[in-house]
Order: sequence, then structure tokens, then C-alpha cells
Amino acid sequence: MKRISIQTEYIKLDQFLKLADCVSTGGMAKALLQEGQVRVNGEPEERRGRKLYPGDTVEVEDNGSFEVTAGA
Repeated sequence: MKRISIQTEYIKLDQFLKLADCVSTGGMAKALLQEGQVRVNGEPEERRGRKLYPGDTVEVEDNGSFEVTAGA
């Protein structure tokens, strides 16, 4: 599982997918979510604006698993 550090209290899911290099644009993030290829904390997720906090896990088909961590 790859750890992705954020410097803020939370990050929106579409921004996280770009930060983790799973997609390069917001439109690609939207498509990925609509196709049901993303799970947050083990549950399917389709909302681009879902807030992710340190400790949350994100699984993306063909891209692996990620954990949100708090930056220093």
C-alpha cells in the first residue's frame, strides 16, 4: 500500500486521485468513479467530492491501494 501525504485537514477524492497519479484530469477521475473502479475504506465510492482524512484507504482498480497520511 502506497502512502500519500496531505498537508491539509482533508482532500477531496478527485484531487487525491490526481495527487496519487491515478488520473491526470478531473474528467478522468469522474469517469473512473462512474465506472465503479474506486473503493474508499472498502466501500464503493462514486462521489468526486468525498472528503478523505488521514487514515482513510483508497483502492483503485489497476492502480493499487493508497493510504491518506498527514504531512508534517
